[in-house]
Amino acid sequence: MALTGYLIPALLLGVSVLALGRRVDLYSALLEGGQRGLELVKTVLPALVMLLTAVELLRASGAAALLTRLLSPAARLLGIPPETLPLVLIRPLSGSAALAVGADLMAAYGPDSLIGRTVAVMMGSTETTFYTVSVYFAAAGVKRTRYAVPAALIADLTGFAAASLLARLL
Repeated sequence: MALTGYLIPALLLGVSVLALGRRVDLYSALLEGGQRGLELVKTVLPALVMLLTAVELLRASGAAALLTRLLSPAARLLGIPPETLPLVLIRPLSGSAALAVGADLMAAYGPDSLIGRTVAVMMGSTETTFYTVSVYFAAAGVKRTRYAVPAALIADLTGFAAASLLARLL
């Protein structure tokens, strides 16, 4: 077994020894941490359920395909390959859905094709904006996001365009 296989057990042992040395009730501390974790889940879960439902509705209703056809001319203008538009539409909403779309695109066009390289760079240079905002803002109790969402979406669009340019150049 590699050295990394011992990392987690060593970390757990180290924390336990440190807690015993400081005379901390480790069991109570673990229970308290678990309780706080469940409270956080209770706060964040409604936003996550709504977000995942919206993603599935977009895909199942055909709205994503319609938006792809409508946005193709604008994508070409920005230098974004229209074949990648399903990823561009889904990535700000859900990382797992974007990963599935990216895998489909790579399977269809090949990982070494322009589309495959563009998808790979897009996945690494953009964020799941709405997921991140819903999780972190809900956890922090923020109700009004103000300029965070528009600024993040502009950053995502910049990332998509830059990924397309870099994939073509390199």
